[in-house]
Amino acid sequence: MTFHFSPGAWLAPGLDWLNRNFHPFFDAISQVVDGTIVGLQTALLYPPSYVIILAAAGIAWLLLGYRMGLLSLFALGFCFMMDLWRETMQTVGLVSVAVLISVLIAVPLGIYAARRPKVEARLRPILDIMQTVPPWVYLIPAVMIFSLGRVPAILATIVYGVPPMLRLTTLAFKGVRKDLIELGQAIGAPPRVILTKIEFPSAMPTLLVGLNQCILLSLAMVVLAGLVGAGGLGAEVTRGLTRMEMGLGLRAGLAIVAVAILLDRLSRAAFQRRKIPGDQH
Repeated sequence: MTFHFSPGAWLAPGLDWLNRNFHPFFDAISQVVDGTIVGLQTALLYPPSYVIILAAAGIAWLLLGYRMGLLSLFALGFCFMMDLWRETMQTVGLVSVAVLISVLIAVPLGIYAARRPKVEARLRPILDIMQTVPPWVYLIPAVMIFSLGRVPAILATIVYGVPPMLRLTTLAFKGVRKDLIELGQAIGAPPRVILTKIEFPSAMPTLLVGLNQCILLSLAMVVLAGLVGAGGLGAEVTRGLTRMEMGLGLRAGLAIVAVAILLDRLSRAAFQRRKIPGDQH
């Protein structure tokens, strides 16, 4: 007699129960998340492509230097020349929403964990599991609850992006100098002022590193998003794979690389720009 353990036999009834009893709640979440993504993608696609390209290059030039401006111009221009502008903006919108939600979840939890060692110890194995389990595994329950589309892709991306942001947030706030906090307490500053005026500026370099990692991991999920009908560059990679169209898959893959390099360099430049004044001080 062979013993077989099937997690699905235990999880499937639970998911069915959630669908029966909380369907309006899940439907509301789906509509809010999907509406946010569609709204951002529509806003990015409404102006002509050259307006977005020049605006992004100009802003990067003014804030981060001419090299970042030229990089933005070439990276976005490359996506346009590959005839994948719509898909690129869909991917940027998807990643932007995923990163925003990941940050909104990870930063408060990271601050709380930095103040409560027991909470950090309990979160650590959970984060280890979240980073170890293959991300497409999370799609199974997400698709069963939210069906195909952008929402399950966003959920899997968030699960993949939260751990590095949360870990580095905890590390950043644990590394804030105690004498600065004590100085703020000594002059009678309330906790909110100490958090916003002392702790956040001191932790910002490490927080920017966490944001960089969160962005890149979220962007790495775009192919997975294409598998569940979220559109964007991932859908083009999937289409090229299923149809054996090497040209399409290669163009979409290079466009993903261009966007990844652009976002990585922009976040690194922001980190270095933030770090230099503190070093001089």
